[in-house]
Amino acid sequence: MLVKIINKSDNPLPVYETLLSAGMDIRSYIDEPIVLRPLERALIPTGLFIELPEGHEAQIRPRSGLAYKKGITVLNTPGTIDADYRGEIKVIIINLSQEDFIVQSGERIAQMVISKHEKIDLLQVDVLEETERGAGGFGHTGTK
Repeated sequence: MLVKIINKSDNPLPVYETLLSAGMDIRSYIDEPIVLRPLERALIPTGLFIELPEGHEAQIRPRSGLAYKKGITVLNTPGTIDADYRGEIKVIIINLSQEDFIVQSGERIAQMVISKHEKIDLLQVDVLEETERGAGGFGHTGTK
């Protein structure tokens, strides 16, 4: 599938880093470094604009290495870019570590996964079918 993209940054286009990667790394595009202190968040521009086909979304997700090694993750995860959005892709990141983190322009800050989705119609009812699980949730099956 071909997806139209405008790249106003001086970074390369997002790419799949390995043959079986699900996500493409996306990079920051900023005028000057941004210092994120512990528990601070920032909206980071990428210089990228995409035109997704109907029935698809782009999901913005954290990079696992950045999260594990530096405590940097993406808020609103996964962030959804709808097929009718034409604005710049921006990433909300947060520093969950105890040390400052400096975002440099061109740094790989998140990954983007393109995914199909379905549209549904809702039918309001008074009762739902019973299941074995019922309303059990949030750890109701235990931890072991």
